[in-house]
Amino acid sequence: MSNPVPVVRTVEELRAQVAAWRAEGLRVGLVPTMGALHHGHLSLVDAIAEKADRIVVSIFVNPTQFGEGEDFDAYPRTEQEDRQKLGSTPASLVFAPNAAEMYRKGHASKVTVSGISDRLEGAERPGHFDGVATVVTKLLLQCLPDVAIFGEKDYQQLAVIRRFVADLDIPVEIMAGKLIREEDGLAASSRNAYLNSNERAIAGQFNKILKTLVQNAEGDIPLRDAEQRATNALLDAGFRAVDYVSIVDSNSLELLDKLDRPARVLAVARIGKVRLLDNMPVGAQ
Repeated sequence: MSNPVPVVRTVEELRAQVAAWRAEGLRVGLVPTMGALHHGHLSLVDAIAEKADRIVVSIFVNPTQFGEGEDFDAYPRTEQEDRQKLGSTPASLVFAPNAAEMYRKGHASKVTVSGISDRLEGAERPGHFDGVATVVTKLLLQCLPDVAIFGEKDYQQLAVIRRFVADLDIPVEIMAGKLIREEDGLAASSRNAYLNSNERAIAGQFNKILKTLVQNAEGDIPLRDAEQRATNALLDAGFRAVDYVSIVDSNSLELLDKLDRPARVLAVARIGKVRLLDNMPVGAQ
């Protein structure tokens, strides 16, 4: 069994280690996570290793991106197991601060990204992307990596991060990590562990229904009709509710009426107490 990856818990310790690497002329990569690591997270570590000599994996369950009634208290916290899993990857260091270290007394600032964060997840979870943008900005400034990677599963999050990194001239390359799927095609997620066996079987239909939507949208079916067919299919398959199924511009996430530019379908469906996210490219990319 691999040894756990070393951990630091303060910004001062993190910066000291990064400065030592810099003095050796090494490139630094950052993989921000909320822990409860699965093979999707580990694939991000492997992917960023192509562009970094040393890799920091942050583990922090960020309270500011959870809304009222969401699962902050129940969110799995498995740091020791996470560090053990990372021992078999190219990860060099875990940064695992507590909330007091990340949000010191008197903290009064936040990062808001207008437009791109207002729709879809932003509309369903008000304030969520303010929390994401603020904590990611802090992590990037705390570590000052050459490159950071974020998975395509949370596609809107990736788009929001790319937007504020460009807007604020943060000198970090943002990589997109490939969406990792389970054997039946369900997008890998820490929240999949909340599904019972019956719910898990239904969840496996999500990606199949989206594949049919993509085929319909790329055919002669109007995009709104394709979205509605997918919504109906999800409900018929046993999902409790569908928050949205939307075909949008891949960059701005604006709703599209025709496939005249790179597009993406973003969807969220609920089963039991779990919200499942998925997305796929649509049309020519």
